[in-house]
Amino acid sequence: MGMSKIGNERVVAIATLALIVYTLALALAGPVISEILANSPPISNTGAVKAIGVGVYWNSDGTNEVTSINWGTLEPGSSTNRTCYIQNEGNSVVTLSMSTSNWDPTNASDYISLSWDYGGQLVTPAELIPVIFTLSISDSVEGITSFSFDITIVGSG
Repeated sequence: MGMSKIGNERVVAIATLALIVYTLALALAGPVISEILANSPPISNTGAVKAIGVGVYWNSDGTNEVTSINWGTLEPGSSTNRTCYIQNEGNSVVTLSMSTSNWDPTNASDYISLSWDYGGQLVTPAELIPVIFTLSISDSVEGITSFSFDITIVGSG
């Protein structure tokens, strides 16, 4: 029960056709993929941290102060988290607020956003709470390969 010569030729012809289609698909898709990657380079940045009425630390015992956050290199459409510990350094109960400013380039804030998981709870004097900051890059970011901005965290009561 062997294949006939015509059956073998048909299998070879189909395999050859499949290989040609595969090669053409790679040839056509390669430049498109290269163009997509060229238009979406990795984005790197650093954010300076300013604290008013609070301390911002890398560790839970409040000894390693945060003066800037290096977010690393991110791809369009991605996000990354950094955990910091915020301590009320005043004498009264406070709530926290966060803002960003001094974006460079100025249009970076159109594509990049910073959020945090602080829920508005009261922070008592000397209390240290963990807060997760999330930096998100829009998948439609264009023309930005690096940026910087300032983060201001305020404790007010």
